Amino acid sequence: MNISGLLAAARPLQEQLSAWRRDFHRHPEIGYEEVRTSAIVAAHLRCLGLEVTTGVGRTGVVGLLRGETPGPTIGLRADMDALPIQDQKSVPYASEVADKAHLCGHDAHTAILMGAAQLLAGLGRPKTGNIKFVFQPAEEGLAGAREMIKDGVLENPKVDAMAGLHMFPGLDTGTFGVSKGVAFASADSLTIKILGKGGHAARPQEGVDAIAVSAQVISALQNIPSRMIDPLEPVVITIGKISGGYMGAALAPEVEMIGTVRTLSAGVRSQMPALIERVVSGVCSSFGAGYELSYGTGYPIVLNDEAMVDLMTQTSEQLLGGKVWNDIKPSTGGEDFAFYCEQVPGVFFRLGSGSADESTRYPLHHPKFDLDETTLPYGVAMLSALALNFVNRA
Repeated sequence: MNISGLLAAARPLQEQLSAWRRDFHRHPEIGYEEVRTSAIVAAHLRCLGLEVTTGVGRTGVVGLLRGETPGPTIGLRADMDALPIQDQKSVPYASEVADKAHLCGHDAHTAILMGAAQLLAGLGRPKTGNIKFVFQPAEEGLAGAREMIKDGVLENPKVDAMAGLHMFPGLDTGTFGVSKGVAFASADSLTIKILGKGGHAARPQEGVDAIAVSAQVISALQNIPSRMIDPLEPVVITIGKISGGYMGAALAPEVEMIGTVRTLSAGVRSQMPALIERVVSGVCSSFGAGYELSYGTGYPIVLNDEAMVDLMTQTSEQLLGGKVWNDIKPSTGGEDFAFYCEQVPGVFFRLGSGSADESTRYPLHHPKFDLDETTLPYGVAMLSALALNFVNRA
């Protein structure tokens, strides 16, 4: 089948794609708990006649469409995990699990890759090369990609390139966005404990108010991106959680702050622990407080391979008969697709999921996040086309 015919071949899957996506949406499972989701995926892949491996990276599933002769292998990845956030949508397919919901589109990613497996399997074995369908657990902060790599997802047969997509409400349905080079930021974790001295709130001079010190620390941290780093290098330092104290009439003896640090440069990233320590130490010293600082190295930068980006953009134009992709700025969001890109050339791109309906324009991770489901066949067709172009270009 010509690449230009793949979207027409994917459109009849619309009802099934929506049904899969809504089922996963009603029954969300967070990182490494994707037992039900994995079972549904594995059963579907087996029905297609693929070689199926389960338990990869704990709860991941891999399906292999082996070609007639040896050749290059491409991996197509979908993440399956939900978020620990309460769904606030009033729709028939709203989450049925308290404080868990698919508010980042991973339910759609899973449905799309299931559809791509069905479409490609229906076309028969590739003449050369192989296509791996990688259904990954635990993208949301738990590094499921790294665990799948440890379990050999990039081997037997050896994967030569990886591709993945992500829903994006900021783009219209049927369009794509991609960044050449750095695509997503590194994502590190930060925990700071301010150690003060308790006392009566009416006599603050007798103690060390950890809450007052923490306020100064939060403000001072923002001087790192604005005054201590090259202003042309993006840095985000966010304190997302703060807790401490017992009552309004007492000084808080201790405050804990939890945050995240994002950069788009490996060089800048390497500077952050020391700069943060310098700022926290200086502020605490000036107020007579102590501190404990923990800096956790998380996801690396997602670095899109230039040749894979070119293949992706050219494929999208073949698929839809014109330029339907946008050269977009890198995101300061984190993505564990980065671990694949450290091992093999990769491309991670956005699929527009927004429509005129305001309900499809909520940002990722919003309690009311939803998407225009007519975008699902576009995702199926695009991943299928990209895989076929990759294995056929040898």
